[in-house]
Amino acid sequence: MSIEAKLAELGIELPDAPAPAANYVPFVQVGDTVYVSGQISTAPDGSLITGKIGVDLDVADGAAAARTCAISLLAQAKAACGGDLSKLVRVVKLTGFVNSAPDFTNQPEVVNGASDFLVEVLGDAGRHARSAVSAGALPRNVAVEIEGIFQIR
Repeated sequence: MSIEAKLAELGIELPDAPAPAANYVPFVQVGDTVYVSGQISTAPDGSLITGKIGVDLDVADGAAAARTCAISLLAQAKAACGGDLSKLVRVVKLTGFVNSAPDFTNQPEVVNGASDFLVEVLGDAGRHARSAVSAGALPRNVAVEIEGIFQIR
């Protein structure tokens, strides 16, 4: 099944690749590797998903926020592939930053929201190396930010 067909089956329409919010580019391609800048947790209506996990939001809320980051990452990867997701070979690595309360230690469960989504859509090509890191604060108080590395053809 194609990636586009799998997304349709799940009822997901990728948004346009989000524009950078500052002085950087959304992705850089070096050979067959694409480095995607951090994507922040954004609701379907474009509003930011904000708050500190462990204070304002729970693990399930954080995982849902991380899933939105993965959708944006996939939109950026699609842009890097010239709009053709069949050129996506695999997800290589994710680094997830979780806006965490000082005593919150379940960052991996939060970032699983992104990892689980990518595996659901891409199968084995979605399996990746990963880091899940606590952050005392994130830009605009977003709940989660995730950057990714992808291999394309």
